Amino acid sequence: MTDNPKLLSLLGMCRRARKLSCGHDAAIGSLRNKSAKLCLLSSDASERLRKEIEREASFEGRDIPVKELYSDMNEIGRATGLKSAVLTVNDEGFAKSLIGILLT
Repeated sequence: MTDNPKLLSLLGMCRRARKLSCGHDAAIGSLRNKSAKLCLLSSDASERLRKEIEREASFEGRDIPVKELYSDMNEIGRATGLKSAVLTVNDEGFAKSLIGILLT
């Protein structure tokens, strides 16, 4: 199963707008400096990475939503240009749009 093409397209737009942090170090950085509004994990992200990201997203009163995608790293890579298991969306508008798509 794969994610809605609209979601993947929106991730690509988010990347081009420079509102997406791709990869472990970039995602952790945006979670820690509280610029992240949404955190996304690929379907093939490791359990260790999931736990680490969920811990960071809720640490010290942060309440950043963490969602798992149906897409794997390769599909995310095709949409964003960067193959990554974890992404953070650093814009409120993009985050709300993506959550809306995820909930449908």
